[in-house]
Amino acid sequence: MKLHVVVVGAGAFGGWIALMLRRAGAAVTLVDAWGPGHARASSGGETRIIRGTYGDRAIYTHLAARAMRLWQEHDARTQRQFFHRTGALWLFSGNASFGEQSVEPMRAAGLPVEWLDPADARARWPQVGFTGVTHVLWEPEAGFALARRACENVVETLVAEGGQYLVGQVRSPEPAGGTLRAITLDDGRTLTADRFAFACGPWLGTMLPDVVGSRIRPSRQESFYFATPAGDAGWLPPRMPVWVDYGDRMIYGIPGNANRGFKVADDTNGATFDPTSGDRAHTPEMLAEARAFLRLRFPALADAPLLGSEVCQYELTSDSHFLIDRHPGASNVWLVGGGSGHGFKMGPAIGEYGAKLIIDDAQPEGAFRLGHR
Repeated sequence: MKLHVVVVGAGAFGGWIALMLRRAGAAVTLVDAWGPGHARASSGGETRIIRGTYGDRAIYTHLAARAMRLWQEHDARTQRQFFHRTGALWLFSGNASFGEQSVEPMRAAGLPVEWLDPADARARWPQVGFTGVTHVLWEPEAGFALARRACENVVETLVAEGGQYLVGQVRSPEPAGGTLRAITLDDGRTLTADRFAFACGPWLGTMLPDVVGSRIRPSRQESFYFATPAGDAGWLPPRMPVWVDYGDRMIYGIPGNANRGFKVADDTNGATFDPTSGDRAHTPEMLAEARAFLRLRFPALADAPLLGSEVCQYELTSDSHFLIDRHPGASNVWLVGGGSGHGFKMGPAIGEYGAKLIIDDAQPEGAFRLGHR
């Protein structure tokens, strides 16, 4: 008989797990409360950076390298482009140890990387202000992915390949006797399956309060989108890559941002946030900080009009490792989450990895396990 798996959550982790399970031969039902890439989701919005630089955390560099290949395969298979390879420009002011620790794992994973002389980088990217920059790392295979569009397409592909997709709010599961037989939706529908995967993003802790609870903390993160001069292709790929400023804080951005504006975001973990009812209006303080950063690094955009802003959330674990493990009270239930602000790019690789764990009934990597926290 065909294995039947219910996956809860159609974001970057859940959608890809469902698709990879289907391609491995399982019957799959995917459920989401609001739909793939919706405005409250951590996988929503227009774009996310894809990069392999992870310092000494080689496990993520290898996952990112695998994800890049799978993104490219998906683009070829669907005849769409979700992964845009622009390269990534890393700017270090003083301490460049994160970049230095990244080089060997990247090369071992087959990802090219090189150090550039700041003067040469300044000549190559005159749009960028290099004040205070002491080291420049160039990652040519990096880029960005179209976030909500990719989530939508993964679900469309799942359905086209024989999977089932439902919109519904799942109630907290109630395992009995070491297993889970079914889950119930708020409208009374019941879904039975052989195995279950909960990939609920920032809701994983409230969905499973006794098991996950505060192990995942949703944090409030603001992003801003600024106008670039009309007709000036210097602010768009390929002349402008994605960039990361790694100083006292890590600030990053994406040029063009699917024609929505020049994206600027601070990676610093924000305050605890309610992903269901939290206020998603930006704060004047964060906008002022974004403009101050533009004045330093992109002075031509210092007074650029603000086109839009977003408040999303990270799903933080205590050490920023993902959470991928079996439910301790139900051997047929898997928990997948804790993207910690760097999970979206990994979607295809986590889908492949998670599907194999579920089908093979295997043990996850130690760093991903519940007991690691």
